[in-house]
Amino acid sequence: MTEKKFKDYTLSRYLDSLASRNPVPGGGSASALVGAMGAALLSMVIQYSLGKGKPAPIEKRLKKYLVDTEKYRRQFLQLVDLDAKAYLKIVSSRQKSQKEKDRANKAANQVLLQICHHCFKAIDAAPFLVKYGNQHLMSDIEASLEMLLAAFNSSMAMIQANQ
Repeated sequence: MTEKKFKDYTLSRYLDSLASRNPVPGGGSASALVGAMGAALLSMVIQYSLGKGKPAPIEKRLKKYLVDTEKYRRQFLQLVDLDAKAYLKIVSSRQKSQKEKDRANKAANQVLLQICHHCFKAIDAAPFLVKYGNQHLMSDIEASLEMLLAAFNSSMAMIQANQ
């Protein structure tokens, strides 16, 4: 029987796993989850901003951003598990050759760089949402940006640790 994916855990079970004395999930996986939450908040703001009588070009752009933020949210969730898988390869390479260690670190860093890339792309929607989004949700946009920045910075910290 295969283990359930972290992305499918309840929040409580994921946090219990994160707090446990197990190598995964760890910082990279948590970074991806935080990125997913940031993207989800942007999607929520867009959902509340659609259909409010804005001009058609603005509605069209909001819909495009919704497609994008939902895509990033799904990709971040995939990265929750991909990071865990990549980190387990780092752990298993510790008793192997330097070439194997380097290969495992490079693969793990690629996952972390994907997290950074998705953070950068998701943030692209924020200026438009500040101008045209639901004005009652500006704090949600700010919270989203903080989460995406945290996911980016913590992924960069993991990359440094893998050097």
